[in-house]
Amino acid sequence: MNYADFQFLTFENRANGVLVITINRPEAMNATNARLHWELTKVWGVVNDDPKTRVAVITGAGDKAFSAGGDLTWISEMVGNPDKISAVMTEASDIVYNMMACEKIIISAINGVAVGAGLAVAILADISMMAEEAKITDGHVKLGVAAGDHAAICWPLMCGMAKAKYYLLTAEFIDGREAERIGLVSLAVPRAQLMERALATADKLGRGSQPAIRLTKRSLNGWMNLSRPVFESSLAMEMMCFLGKDAPEGVAAVREKRAPVFPSTLG
Repeated sequence: MNYADFQFLTFENRANGVLVITINRPEAMNATNARLHWELTKVWGVVNDDPKTRVAVITGAGDKAFSAGGDLTWISEMVGNPDKISAVMTEASDIVYNMMACEKIIISAINGVAVGAGLAVAILADISMMAEEAKITDGHVKLGVAAGDHAAICWPLMCGMAKAKYYLLTAEFIDGREAERIGLVSLAVPRAQLMERALATADKLGRGSQPAIRLTKRSLNGWMNLSRPVFESSLAMEMMCFLGKDAPEGVAAVREKRAPVFPSTLG
């Protein structure tokens, strides 16, 4: 693939090998449909093989969302569908491992709400910068599925088990200030300064020693590699839940903007 092959990601080359990637579905708050989810698995290999790129900065189009979770139509297709679940499980794993394997440094500029696969990309970036006003949530349990995607491989490392359990079990939203305070993101800055700060950091890294920077990334990712079995277990548990009774109610509740009444809580 090359950059022209992507439908929902746009690209801008800047000085010092900085590539700005924009998740571009603003009419849907940059939510991941099937195509975008697949593209988020493929883009990191293209970035890795691009000799002109030293640092990638990823953000969301518009001022409301980085990526507001999975498109409900796409998620509905997964419920009770083993073939679809198997394909999405592979892609979810690929997003995590391909970001980790990308030698180039990835910076996320979290300009608005981030949920689901979008949150995985935001949090798994080597450096994550978040607007103080932005909000994030893992959100899986609200859909009636276990937290999979990415959280088990990195949240306990980043913010500790107590905070990881609290926010993953309750699916409460976290704003930028709190996310920085607990160590879930690298920095929180006022929204108006977000891209300026992200690009300044990218420029600094782009002018630095590339072998030293890339090998430091590889070394630090060793800690997350230790958690691969935990991540793969969590991903399997998430997908298993899509075959259960709670997931259809979770999707319906989100679509209808109401509190879910999960079958597992009745009787």
